[in-house]
Amino acid sequence: MVALDRLMKPRSIAVVGGGTWCANIIRECQRIGFEGHIWPVHPNRAEVAGVTAYASIEALPEAPDAAFIGVNRDATIGVVSDLAARGAGGAVCFASGFREASSELSDGDGLQEQLVAAAGNMPILGPNCYGFVNALDRAALWPDVHGMVPCDTGVAIVGQSSNVAINLTMQRRGLPVAYVVTVGNQAQIGMADIGAALLCDPRVTALGLHIEGVNDLRAYEALAQTAKRLGKPVVVMKVGVSDQAQRATVSHTASLAGSDAGAKALMRRLGFAQVDSPSALLETLKVLHVTGGLSSNKIASMSCSGGEASLMADIGMSCGVDYPRLNTAQTDALRGALGPKVALANPLDYHTYIWGDQAALTRCFTAMMDGDLAMGCVVLDFPREDRFAAPEWKLVLNAVADTAAATGKPMALLASMAEGMPEAIAVEAMERFVVPLCGMADGLAAIAAASQVKVASQVPLLLPNLCDDAVTLTEAEAKSALSQHGLRVPKSVVVGSATDAGVAANDLGFPVVLKGIGFAHKTEAGAVRVCLTSAKAVLAAASAMPCSDFLVEEMITETVAELLVGVLCDPAHGFVLTIGAGGVLTEILSDTVSLLLPVSSAEVENALSRLRCFPLLQGYRGKAGANVDAIVAAVLSVQEFVQANQDTLKEVEINPLICGPKEAIAVDALIRMGGNR
Repeated sequence: MVALDRLMKPRSIAVVGGGTWCANIIRECQRIGFEGHIWPVHPNRAEVAGVTAYASIEALPEAPDAAFIGVNRDATIGVVSDLAARGAGGAVCFASGFREASSELSDGDGLQEQLVAAAGNMPILGPNCYGFVNALDRAALWPDVHGMVPCDTGVAIVGQSSNVAINLTMQRRGLPVAYVVTVGNQAQIGMADIGAALLCDPRVTALGLHIEGVNDLRAYEALAQTAKRLGKPVVVMKVGVSDQAQRATVSHTASLAGSDAGAKALMRRLGFAQVDSPSALLETLKVLHVTGGLSSNKIASMSCSGGEASLMADIGMSCGVDYPRLNTAQTDALRGALGPKVALANPLDYHTYIWGDQAALTRCFTAMMDGDLAMGCVVLDFPREDRFAAPEWKLVLNAVADTAAATGKPMALLASMAEGMPEAIAVEAMERFVVPLCGMADGLAAIAAASQVKVASQVPLLLPNLCDDAVTLTEAEAKSALSQHGLRVPKSVVVGSATDAGVAANDLGFPVVLKGIGFAHKTEAGAVRVCLTSAKAVLAAASAMPCSDFLVEEMITETVAELLVGVLCDPAHGFVLTIGAGGVLTEILSDTVSLLLPVSSAEVENALSRLRCFPLLQGYRGKAGANVDAIVAAVLSVQEFVQANQDTLKEVEINPLICGPKEAIAVDALIRMGGNR
């Protein structure tokens, strides 16, 4: 792990440069209360922002723990070299015009390589980044406004966009933010390395990542293991869906998997929660800060309004939370707390009979929290502070805090809209170990996300290759290659004329399937005919196809369901396995689950169970089910083929895999292999 303590927790800060950005660094350090030394460095100025300046890095009283480099890109390299020679603890490289601008500046790549070489073993953030704010130690190597305030414990946020990071620091949701860090080009130190270093700070409770692209799979695996070892959760906001994995592909797998599916599969494998918006990221971090992660998505909802209860039910369903039915202990205790007039359910409308009675509210909430629940949510929007006094509303917060203390279960105070949760109330709730959730949709999404935090897989990912110029094998070649790894394929013969097709069909035995060779999507090209029962029918079908070479194969019957099994080499995330409903409606149905290789048989079984079409495999409405063990074995055979060819394989697809009561048979296959760069 990269040693970042001196840089991230500095006792002395050098500010190199004299422009507005550098002056801002000095002011932000002073504003947040930094107690260490601030040393401006400028060759021609006696002071910067009212602080005495030094003419050079060599002239500093000692090697600084951290430096902000606010000069142009060419000068930055020399400054980095001087800081490294002086023994500095690290530097923030603010300048742009490096690799991120390589399409506009021909020397961008080379300049970034020079920067990394100049740094040597000295850690550098960026280039092309704002730097960081450490609210725990009151250090702000940050050249712009921010909303951070000193705190004793809190969450860390690491991102690639400085503007998004600024916006996150301006939150008024009661979330204590200990660190915010931007990584820029990640020329030397990546986001995963920074995240792991921050998690090692005992004052950090959880980590939030804003990821635009994954650049080092092994580093993210190491981050996941660090999070597991420390018992600290990670939540990711992943953006920037790429078409890298879909470029120049001819399969359904590519359009269904792509980079977004690979990213989601990666986060699941690493045990990280994932959200889609900045507000959901902040709300999830609040849940994680207080709870460390939820054991499940099972919650109880309580409100004094039937309308709010209905909203919670509907929004909760779309967000992926579960409201278990009330058990006998809950109904008995709730009836005693609420009397005979209240209909008991989850979500619960407890009416207003107990409004303003803190003890009665506590009895109600405590009764509701019996059973296997991960969290309780009490819906409450506070009136506008500038227009109303709301002492009765504060009693609800008291009751929620008392319930958390009495039951030992996490509790949340949830406002239907963000405006309904005043910042002062949110801060107080956090101090009392109650999660203040701002908005039903974001709050419930945060609860669902917090239940996704899992233990990371111990098995290393299969890393992607760097091959180009992929060649598509013929179907017969693809099936032959896969069959060598145990995959069951139909008996078949390749022929070069319509007449030979009829002869081959006689030899195989009827019924047969006839396919034209040379088509990626045979159905659309009119190059496939099934259930042909005579040589005459085969000859006629072959004569009508727009090709001269044919594949004649046995017709597979006793079909329970058709599945797609595909693996795509995603350059960012590894080998993405997609399992889903197959056949000609694959993309229309979009019933798929994606995993990253390697996988175990148990993981394949679990993926199958998550498909909407899984009831068909089990046997639907009295019909025979499929042999799930055979399906799992087929998927593992494909994985074995991928592992044997990982250096050159770009994608493999079976569509459909015919799933029957006894066997799982690949009746169509596509393989694309590349050449080494």
